[in-house]
Amino acid sequence: MTSSPFTGSQAAAYAEGPTRKVPGLAGLHKMTSQLLAERVPANGRVLVLGAGGGLELEALADDHAGWTFDGVDPSPDMLKTAELIAADHLDRIKLHEGYIESAPEGPFDAATCILTFHFIAREQRLETLRQIRYRLKPGTPFVLAHISFTQAEPERSMWIARHVTFGGTGPVSPEAIHAISTKLNILAPEEEEAMLVEAGFSGVTLFYAGLSFRGWVAYAA
Repeated sequence: MTSSPFTGSQAAAYAEGPTRKVPGLAGLHKMTSQLLAERVPANGRVLVLGAGGGLELEALADDHAGWTFDGVDPSPDMLKTAELIAADHLDRIKLHEGYIESAPEGPFDAATCILTFHFIAREQRLETLRQIRYRLKPGTPFVLAHISFTQAEPERSMWIARHVTFGGTGPVSPEAIHAISTKLNILAPEEEEAMLVEAGFSGVTLFYAGLSFRGWVAYAA
């Protein structure tokens, strides 16, 4: 499994980055909360894969006082950041260091994986999705959101430049373009949707699109 890209000071500064780099991040969290609440009971248990940083944990816990959460992340530094960000709700949150295999078996009433999958290698994604599905009750919702755009050229290079421009604070540098091109594992939206179905999800629906980011809701079949 791909190691975490966030350690030390990177983890401490994480909370500032997504707000600047992800269009409408607060809205994405609000929509996620709404979509999960359609099927999650008042005392629901939610799995959060890629929970380091704590932003979605905080948002979901703020909205739903009866929910409990199991958050999984490979970076101990990021988990410490999550403890700080979601400090008001730690009595309802259990954090686990590792990958999806480190998550409790559940069964869970819902799952989320936000701003994480573009760090996971393509050959590991299907099994990761299957492991998430295995931990969900039938019919429960799963929200998946991360960077996704066409991989055909010249559109791919155009989207990388757009992504860097939106999240940057100055002129786009060749180094930034190269980093996105080589360090992130980006798939086309149609590949993402097909993989969700293959992993055992149905009703796959795109609900969020913010420049280079996409978000889907799907249901454990």
